[in-house]
Amino acid sequence: MSLFSGRDLVCVRGERQVFADLAFDLAPGGALLLSGPNGSGKSSLLRLMAGLLRPAGGTLTWDGAPVADDPETHRARLRYVGHLTAVKPVLTAAENVAFWARQAGAGVADVERALAGFALTPLAHVAGRLLSSGQRHRVALARLLAAPGDLWLLDEPSVGLDQASLAHLSAAIAAHRAAGGRVAVATHTPIDMPDAQTLSLAEFARAAPVSGGSGW
Repeated sequence: MSLFSGRDLVCVRGERQVFADLAFDLAPGGALLLSGPNGSGKSSLLRLMAGLLRPAGGTLTWDGAPVADDPETHRARLRYVGHLTAVKPVLTAAENVAFWARQAGAGVADVERALAGFALTPLAHVAGRLLSSGQRHRVALARLLAAPGDLWLLDEPSVGLDQASLAHLSAAIAAHRAAGGRVAVATHTPIDMPDAQTLSLAEFARAAPVSGGSGW
């Protein structure tokens, strides 16, 4: 069984060590729920997992092979949705999703399925600038269905979502896991993810600065 794993991970932002000695294992079909107060490093850990930040120490491996040895392959198997939706205001909802789908070689049917998965079909031809913040967030999440990847990294994916949209998100995560996909989620809002592992970032927090200064 292949594992996405982290061992002895250290994260430094600015001159502050955010966390250290952090470890995790994420198997096919698994879910990892990142918990902890603001500033504990949840977003930073997701960015490390995505290869957007380099760990100051420790290793990330996929099936035993260091992720750093083949970053392009790692990027190809993950989908990262952060705080910024990256929805282009001049494109319609459908055009935004289609843009992401094309990057993964997906087609029209995949775009339609993704829009339907987040109840966006009635908004398919509405320009991004006219969408509400919650609707833009659903468009960003729809890329997960339009251009599937093995590993989903979701940073506060429930922000701006109503109960119906939260149900769509939970259903998408459940289907992804049932197909053998993996998901790591940082959230303050409960999301239905049965049997998810919880990783408390507070347990790995390091308050002292690495060197002089106190800025991030």
